[in-house]
Amino acid sequence: MFRTLRLDAVLIQAVIAGALSFAHLHDLAAAAGQDGWKAWAYPVSVDLLLVAAWRRMRTDTANRDAWLWFAIALIASLGANVATAGLLDMSDVPDWLRILVAGWPALAFLGGTLLAHAHTPVPAPMPEPEPVPDPVPDLAVERVPVPAPELPPAEPAAVEILPEPAPQEERPERVPPAPAVAVPPALLAHAQKIADAHRAQTGAPIDAETLRTRHGMPAALADSIALQLA
Repeated sequence: MFRTLRLDAVLIQAVIAGALSFAHLHDLAAAAGQDGWKAWAYPVSVDLLLVAAWRRMRTDTANRDAWLWFAIALIASLGANVATAGLLDMSDVPDWLRILVAGWPALAFLGGTLLAHAHTPVPAPMPEPEPVPDPVPDLAVERVPVPAPELPPAEPAAVEILPEPAPQEERPERVPPAPAVAVPPALLAHAQKIADAHRAQTGAPIDAETLRTRHGMPAALADSIALQLA
């Protein structure tokens, strides 16, 4: 409701100001020797040039010609309002004012033509947004245990002749207990090769922990193989 009353008041004010300015331009043109319909055409020409310049200024704020013609039309309207306020003898208008009034149609036609055919800037196209790539799902990689490389056989060491030890009492051979876990023959043969290489390199039999580390096998299976290789 308040917005409607405000708009109505603005429209009424605009109509009153336009009518007064229109009448002042008409009276000045009539006093300068433009009688009849020509005196009524002057205020229409001034107001149309003012509106055209304002519309061009709104679409192209950097256009200097639009600002120039808007200032010319505004000076013409304000000049007529001031001249008819009693500062000018309307019965004896000076010659320079008659010249300005007579030359106004050509000036207004030039300004309107330039404003109508001025180049309208084309807005630059907005850059298209870059496509967002789809997130790559995380792939779980199962790591396969890599068997330890076999050690190359060590070079034979120099043989040192030691005195024969004293004869010892014969001890009964130790019979290894039966393995708790069944060992495939192929796996046992491969373990035998690793045990021989270990003995040739270190001079000691391979233990269950070393065998489990090189084979990558469970502890129970490594213990069973170590018992059979002992």
